[in-house]
Amino acid sequence: MSLRRDFIKIPLALALADGVGLAVAQQPVSLLNVSYDPTRELYVEFNQAFARYWKGKTGQDVSIKQSHGGSGKQARSIIDGLDADVSTLALAGDTDALVKNGGWLAPDWQKRLPHNASPYTSTIVLVVRQGNPKGIKDWDDLTKPGISVITPNPKTSGGARWNYLAAWEFALRKYGGQNRDAGKAKEFVAKLYANVPVLDTGARGSTITFAQRGMGDVLIAWENEAYLLEKEFNTKFDVIAPSISILAEPAVAVVDKNVDRKGTRAVAEEYLKYLYTEEGQDIIGKNFYRPAISQKAQAKYARQFPKLNLFTIDQAFGGWGKADKEHFADGGSFDQIFTRK
Repeated sequence: MSLRRDFIKIPLALALADGVGLAVAQQPVSLLNVSYDPTRELYVEFNQAFARYWKGKTGQDVSIKQSHGGSGKQARSIIDGLDADVSTLALAGDTDALVKNGGWLAPDWQKRLPHNASPYTSTIVLVVRQGNPKGIKDWDDLTKPGISVITPNPKTSGGARWNYLAAWEFALRKYGGQNRDAGKAKEFVAKLYANVPVLDTGARGSTITFAQRGMGDVLIAWENEAYLLEKEFNTKFDVIAPSISILAEPAVAVVDKNVDRKGTRAVAEEYLKYLYTEEGQDIIGKNFYRPAISQKAQAKYARQFPKLNLFTIDQAFGGWGKADKEHFADGGSFDQIFTRK
């Protein structure tokens, strides 16, 4: 009789163990998305959509916390130990810094997702006060006497680096001649930064300086940030599309070292993949980023994006590694310009 009772207990114990394992598997999970300034609104909406999708697919509740700031500063925070599951930074160079400084992710991170791990693109535009009282039409207007320009610090902000390089390439093409005289470009950008009264650490800080504090005649801004201004600050602005600008390709990545330690790799990978789904691409377009791969979303939101003459970082500067070294590393062109100022 005792032997029979033992045989009964064994399957019961296994069943209970199974139930415990199922319960553990369905425990809520939390992710931290470390991003740059202007993606706040995008990820608020996207996170809600992904949580619904993941719950329906797996039965598991997922919550996503957001961290925002200047892209370079955010990369440094991850290197210093901020517990990011995913990084969605402003430029691939900041994500590469996570590879070089601590091996937080694998060197091939950009090959893991479509479109070089850039599910959306953007560009740089000029935002002026309603009615454009200073008559600003293009980059060269920003160097004129009496024009106050608001842009963040390229040392801490990825968006600021896009701004800087867009202005630099404009000057090379207009004033550099056939030899693309870098001295002419440096002179032009130096004049532009002489008109900058304050350098905020991130793009959102510059937006607040311009829109809320009322400083400046023109804001050099991400395209999506420009179109959110009226909604966020309840003030009218005009958006000026310059004659030439840069194709900004923000990149996303799973932070390997953190997700493997925390056991969140599966959900973190799915989170980034969901940016490439039709729902993800639609949310991207709704928040004034340019959908990278969905033709349906591209067609739906085409009217809200002006047609611009865009160049890429690779075409004009030979990639982020070269651009960072020449312009933003210690002693680079920005340091030379800013020191003189």
